[in-house]
Amino acid sequence: MSPGPSKGRRVAFFGGSFDPPHLGHLAVAHAARAALGLDTVLFAPVGAQPLKPVGATADFENRLAMTKLAIAGEPGFAISLADAPKVSGAPNYTMETLEKLQEELGPDCALYCLMGADSFAGLRLWHRAAEIPFVASLIVASRPGELMDDLKALLPPGLTMAEAASGPPDCNVEVRCYSVLGLSGRRAGQRAPFYLLAGLDVAISASQIREMVSKQVGAGAGGLGTGQELLPDAVAEYVRAHGLYR
Repeated sequence: MSPGPSKGRRVAFFGGSFDPPHLGHLAVAHAARAALGLDTVLFAPVGAQPLKPVGATADFENRLAMTKLAIAGEPGFAISLADAPKVSGAPNYTMETLEKLQEELGPDCALYCLMGADSFAGLRLWHRAAEIPFVASLIVASRPGELMDDLKALLPPGLTMAEAASGPPDCNVEVRCYSVLGLSGRRAGQRAPFYLLAGLDVAISASQIREMVSKQVGAGAGGLGTGQELLPDAVAEYVRAHGLYR
């Protein structure tokens, strides 16, 4: 992980395929950093996702290189290799990655797990999913109009959610605060903060971008010829220069 955050900081782990990293990823990270006063957002391209056995379209080295380009010059954003491919080829499990990261950062560091609405929608299928909120507080970038009942229905079995008191945000990002409650097992009775970045309308998907490139739509920079900005210019140039997704 480079650069390494120091103890006593607020650090968010932001894992994903980043295949490719796009402006939607950056918007979510900017919103989370502003809303929660994060010191560092760690962008962690994943080696092998258990729920995507086919794997990413671009290989890890290309995805890592593109992610470095995407966050270059962004204060408070850093690359993490915590989810890099394992020598054994075993899949990367977020829960195990977060446990190791928390141990590395130390007890004085507040660790968060940042994800988009699409990732949260599949959370109940993740390995040891019901334990994740108690290792790293969840920050979820929601879709416009999303309600707590919608979120509660997506929680892993053994968890529920309640509203939590919160002060007015000191930035232009709307934050809704909840508590995740453990109902069973060793987490029964435990609470963990849950933060919803409400109404982030970021309609960009990596699969959409890959499809556009595969059809060779346009030759513009960050918008790939669509008139809509989708990628940082440096990432778009990398995609073209390396012939990715064609």
